Amino acid sequence: MADIDMTGRRAYVLDTNVLIHDPGALYKFKEHSVIIPMAVLEELDRLKTGTTDISRSARQATRNLGALLDRVEQDAVANGIPVGDSADPDAPRGRLFFFMPPSGQALPGLDDSSADNRIIAEVREAQRTRTEDAVVLVSKDVNLRVKATALGIRVEDYRNDQVLDDIDAMISGLHVGGPGLWDELDADVASWKEDGKTYYRVSGPGVAAWHPGLLICENEDSGFEAIVRDNDGSSALLEVCRNHRGDRGGVWGVTGRNTRQNFALNILLDPTIDLVTIAGQAGTGKTYMALAAGLHQVYEDRRFERIIVTREAVPMGEDIGFLPGTEEEKMAPWMGGIQDNLEELLRAEDSWTAAAGKDMLAGRILFRSPVFMRGRTFNDTFLIIDEAQNLSPKQIKSLVTRAGRGTKIICIGNVRQIDSPYLTETTCGLTYLVQRFRSWPHAAHVTLKEVERSRLALQAEDVL
Repeated sequence: MADIDMTGRRAYVLDTNVLIHDPGALYKFKEHSVIIPMAVLEELDRLKTGTTDISRSARQATRNLGALLDRVEQDAVANGIPVGDSADPDAPRGRLFFFMPPSGQALPGLDDSSADNRIIAEVREAQRTRTEDAVVLVSKDVNLRVKATALGIRVEDYRNDQVLDDIDAMISGLHVGGPGLWDELDADVASWKEDGKTYYRVSGPGVAAWHPGLLICENEDSGFEAIVRDNDGSSALLEVCRNHRGDRGGVWGVTGRNTRQNFALNILLDPTIDLVTIAGQAGTGKTYMALAAGLHQVYEDRRFERIIVTREAVPMGEDIGFLPGTEEEKMAPWMGGIQDNLEELLRAEDSWTAAAGKDMLAGRILFRSPVFMRGRTFNDTFLIIDEAQNLSPKQIKSLVTRAGRGTKIICIGNVRQIDSPYLTETTCGLTYLVQRFRSWPHAAHVTLKEVERSRLALQAEDVL
């Protein structure tokens, strides 16, 4: 690939999947030009009909294009449409161009019936005609990026919605200080008890990096464990966590087996925390603890009226097609993991007691599809969003904004196990949610590590 000067003015050619992923991508390139190929307009037109998220995004992208067209006279479109906030004259503003090569044909050896190939042809024509700009193709389609690179076209992924450069930089939810935690902080510490809870006020330079909802502990086995309640930069308020490890501290029969699980149970039960995010590999107890905490707060504490569980229906293998029945029946195959955990939580010595327990839960635990969440408001609900790593930031926003009065939302998932083709560890909805809410005092996050399934599952995680 020939070297391109990326320090000057650039022209970004947007692929269809970029506009589907973020319909507002048109406005994200500041002073640089944006080019929409005719092949992309054709694909948007084909995708705009329907009720899926893809169709909604296609319609929104088309509306954004229409709004920009309304800003200029028709005979001025060829000179580029100013993009940006016209109310702010100092904001950097690029221009939007619609582009079609004269021939409308793909490159030799490429099938022109493919939209990707027509986009490549238009990018090559843009490179030939726009010599004053560094032309860059922006696409989330890995195959198109490989093909374009092989043809000498400068290509990039769309990274405007990327909240992290490296997934390892995502917060873990805890700060392990070791046995010398207090010595290293070099802080002034005051402690007191109030309403049966123990608090610490820690003042000193070492607390500046702490954020609300962070667990402060000496080690991950036992010892001091407290959650940061607030932090003004020079002093932090800590509340000692409750110990849920023993049988007396169990939640619906579930106990924490390590520091991270104990912290997870604390934030799941905490009435001052409205949003809990739990990440971790398979077998770390994410769903099991969330359901146990939900059952406890619905039937024992009476804090919530119901538990709603939802997840994106992304198949692991070959799609089995449409499913018959009601919404609950359609969601049943996708909720196998939830059902397995519920059966374990309700397991009793005799079948009569187990059947009675299931009947009791029938009206209080509901399975819902994210497709039918739009426009609804859930009050007094313990809402569990399972497999949240397969949701886009836009989808996760549409679900979290469903929270009404007295509702708590639990988002769980494994960012290393993404099935959606256009999402990555750094752009998925779960990562987006964790990073955006990291400083909000009514949110908390923890990343679980230790697999608590069988020794076979633990070995499989290590060697397969």
